[in-house]
Amino acid sequence: MSGEIKSAAKKQPVPINRTSEIIKSRSKLPIIGEEQVIMEAISENDVIIVVGETGSGKTTQVPQFLYEAGYSNGNKLIGVTEPRRIAAISVSQRVAEELNETSDIVSYLIRFEGNAGPNTKIKFMTDGVLLKEIQNDFLLKNYSAIILDEAHERRVFSDILIGILSRIVRLRQKRANPLKLIIMSATLKVDDFSKNQKLFPQPPPIIELSSRQFPVTIHFNKKTPHDYLDEAYKKIYKIHSNLPAGAILVFLTGKLEVKQLVSKLRKAFPYRETDSKIGVNTKCKAEKKKEIGKPLPEINLDDYDIEMHSEDELILSENSSADEDDDDDDEVPSKIMKFSSSPLWVLPLYSMLPAHKQSKIFEPPPPGCRMCVVSTNVAELSLTIPNVKYVVDCGKTKIREYDPLTSVSRFSVVWESKASANQRAGRAGRTSPGHCYRSYPSLFSSALFNDEFPEWNLPEIQTTPIDNVILQMKSMKIDKITSFPFPTPPDKQTILGAENRLVTLGALEVDKNVAEINNITPLGKSMAAFPLSPHYAKMLCLSKDRSLLQYMLFIISAMSVQEYLPGDNVEAWKKTKLSWANKGEFLLLGDLMVILRSMGGASHAMKKSGLGGLQDYCTKTGLHKKSILEAWKLNNQLINQLNINVPSLKLNTDLDMTPPTPIQVKQIRQIVLAGMLDRVARRLTTNELNRNGIRPNKAAYYASNLTEIVYIHNSSVLKKSKPEWLIYQEIFQVQDKMYIKGLTAIEPEWLPVYANRLCKTLKVLDDPTPRYDEETEKMFCTVNATYGQAGWSLPQAEIEFPDIEQKYCWLAFFILSGNVFPQLKDFRQHLLSEPDLIVKPWLKFLKESFYLLTQTLIKNRDDSPKKIKEHWLKKPTYLLEEYLTWLPQSAHKEVKLIWPPL
Repeated sequence: MSGEIKSAAKKQPVPINRTSEIIKSRSKLPIIGEEQVIMEAISENDVIIVVGETGSGKTTQVPQFLYEAGYSNGNKLIGVTEPRRIAAISVSQRVAEELNETSDIVSYLIRFEGNAGPNTKIKFMTDGVLLKEIQNDFLLKNYSAIILDEAHERRVFSDILIGILSRIVRLRQKRANPLKLIIMSATLKVDDFSKNQKLFPQPPPIIELSSRQFPVTIHFNKKTPHDYLDEAYKKIYKIHSNLPAGAILVFLTGKLEVKQLVSKLRKAFPYRETDSKIGVNTKCKAEKKKEIGKPLPEINLDDYDIEMHSEDELILSENSSADEDDDDDDEVPSKIMKFSSSPLWVLPLYSMLPAHKQSKIFEPPPPGCRMCVVSTNVAELSLTIPNVKYVVDCGKTKIREYDPLTSVSRFSVVWESKASANQRAGRAGRTSPGHCYRSYPSLFSSALFNDEFPEWNLPEIQTTPIDNVILQMKSMKIDKITSFPFPTPPDKQTILGAENRLVTLGALEVDKNVAEINNITPLGKSMAAFPLSPHYAKMLCLSKDRSLLQYMLFIISAMSVQEYLPGDNVEAWKKTKLSWANKGEFLLLGDLMVILRSMGGASHAMKKSGLGGLQDYCTKTGLHKKSILEAWKLNNQLINQLNINVPSLKLNTDLDMTPPTPIQVKQIRQIVLAGMLDRVARRLTTNELNRNGIRPNKAAYYASNLTEIVYIHNSSVLKKSKPEWLIYQEIFQVQDKMYIKGLTAIEPEWLPVYANRLCKTLKVLDDPTPRYDEETEKMFCTVNATYGQAGWSLPQAEIEFPDIEQKYCWLAFFILSGNVFPQLKDFRQHLLSEPDLIVKPWLKFLKESFYLLTQTLIKNRDDSPKKIKEHWLKKPTYLLEEYLTWLPQSAHKEVKLIWPPL
């Protein structure tokens, strides 16, 4: 302890030249009064937890405390992780502004971009970026302190980071080079950290900061209406028409709802360029700024009704219920709300919104306008939207539920946690006193809030696939996953299921000595090098042919991007996709052909006319410009990674793609099957359709890991053709039906070849007879096989000989025939019996000496010429006696002279 204090004391403070305006604004933050307490705790402890409500200033100020105290001296870095990219960018800019430093000193680094460089002192980044750095430098020797912000989000990589960093901290302490770890959140469930003995043997101190700097009044509805979108609209309508100046922030569950509400509000309160010039019914900027700082009057919005005009009735009629606004049976008539002619500056905010549109929320609205931001839960995080005085919270959130046993995903709208509700409410008190109107999907009652809302959101590690997490951990030599100090460990069955899927993909193997899945394979190490899901990473690793690699890069990059393809509600997109995958192999590649053509077209448009050309291309086809750019960035990142790992490739990031040939498309389908071997679907037969009461023309399928019937989603180009066998990228549930998306047709005879781990060989056929390929030194046979747990029958197929006893018999046959070692060909005529005798199942009972050759191969598990040659390096006489039993005594001397027959 004393050594740590002494070490900390040596740090030279860094002088800061802040502006007077910044000094004044910082002085109002609750955390400023706790600076000494926080810095003493950091000096005396390797790990601390800072708990502070929204608005306390912890996100922007703690990095500054460390910088000012000298933690970046000696070419050291202060690292700060944020769960979302937009937060990493905006907070780094704010901290740079407050420190009066350039982006060279306070920088950010996210998945596809960043401005971090050799002069960087404070680096903001996403969790995944820091995890990649740990893979290259486990001790993080360049860092003196790491701040994990928004830990309450409980993202998968945040939890993994906390577990790994808890070990790094201890290792750095042993090396007398301490690393400071500061875990921060507004709503941290601290017991998972402070009382977790696996994570921190010594409970870290917890510093609780005072609440947000301005009070927020919480309002609940008396009843819970049915339509929360409609209720949110009414609340905004009333706020804008009756309450003083101040921005409005609205929380909804998803992008579609955000777009719908934005459209409604823009119709109700339209903004025209002339409004800002004429200034009708508006106050000057200075007066508005004064008014924003004033306390709000006590106004109950339920006392007001909306005075409907014809257009307003049309706007609300879509979602209104019959008894709308009938909150109580008071005899006092409600006041009538007059329609405000003041325009509303309505801005959407969601993760897929382009960055330049997201940044508009930080800009002041046009003169005479009130700003209204309609957002998903991305606005819960470290973002301060200027002048927000009113929050309208729908009380719901959209979560992705994942079943690790079936791999089925579904999006459900559920109650938000109390922690999230408090986080949302806090957005109204960042710059002045505010109000939060809570809703059900309209405003929820306080009784419901207290009784039915969960305290905390479930950690992401318990609700999403963890296959990639397991693979990354194995690549970092963390083999005992169940012993890893997770803040909240995933279920053991979830871990086992993920490990088994990775074994199926060939990324992990079972350690036969301990009968546990322990070892990462060479393929697994290659897969872990790419920022992709294991299925896509395997597809990339199998794309060895340079001519195929550029196509696979485009496909994988696009499939890895959220919402790459638009929905069928975009008319232009319906026509475009059908023209891109219309016949032959191109149709069989299915939805991936559509993805490939879209990426190829986008690259051509960008190369020809830049971003303007890309915008025209997206308008014409209905594609998302942001998704294409993100896929393009990932494509370039993967190319750079491939060039680092395989320098001989010399791939160019400016690939001008030509359409693939039918043969190349067929090869792509086979690669996709090899990567997605556990995501196979078979069309129901006519009898199966009748048995299940399904119409004959329905695109109904059985999925390999489900007992329920699944259906092709309407967005797929294979909906009409209904191929018998499919590979799917995703299976998800909507209400009571299962759907598959991202489809590619396959041939069933490919399954024993490319998905052999999930196929069961029923019989190796004698006709056609097995063969030996002298060029590859491999044996092949034709088999009858089944696929998957359900045992789906497959057509006869030629495959590499499976690891069964017959394989060794046939290897012995090819040795005797002279196919494996050509020097033995001359002795075939002297054999005491025909070589095909050795493959007869009854040989071991009839002529034991003839069976010795097979018996020795089985005993030593030598099933290939390569393994036999390795044996000869150690023991040159290996297999000599066994071979001589097939020859007369007169030939023995000559054989001994040329043995081993290399």
